[in-house]
Amino acid sequence: MNDELTKVDIQKMQEEIEYRMCTLAPKLKEELARARAHGDLSENYEYKIAKSELNRNYSRVNYLKRMIDSAVVIDAESADDEVGLFDRVTVFIEDEKVEEVYTLVTTLRCDALRSLISKESPVGRALMGHKVGDRVKVTVNDTVSYFVEIRKIEKGEDDTSLEIATY
Repeated sequence: MNDELTKVDIQKMQEEIEYRMCTLAPKLKEELARARAHGDLSENYEYKIAKSELNRNYSRVNYLKRMIDSAVVIDAESADDEVGLFDRVTVFIEDEKVEEVYTLVTTLRCDALRSLISKESPVGRALMGHKVGDRVKVTVNDTVSYFVEIRKIEKGEDDTSLEIATY
């Protein structure tokens, strides 16, 4: 399955790769060399940590490169009266009798604690393309679903300040 990402997502990943390869990797290699110079590697905790950090850095770079290679670049535009990517949506959750406000983002920038909901999550999938006043069924799995009513849509745009997820 290919991830649907925006041009900004791709740009942010490329910037992180460049930082990790040009700035962070040389520092981590220096730390590894410094730790190696302390002697016996079998009992050298600093060496093990430095090696682990360098490996983690390369793992992240490889992950980001795979994401870029397999990504499908999408446009964030939607109709003025429909829920789209980066829109802020106020919904009324019928079962709980509460209003929630979500911003729909790409999977790479979701953060449920900040109400940044992936467009591929159950809520995001259910809301995309709908209008104010629509009653939408959110299907979590085969046995769990609930209804929400869209109360308000505030059109948004791709916010470059939103960080990409670390993993």
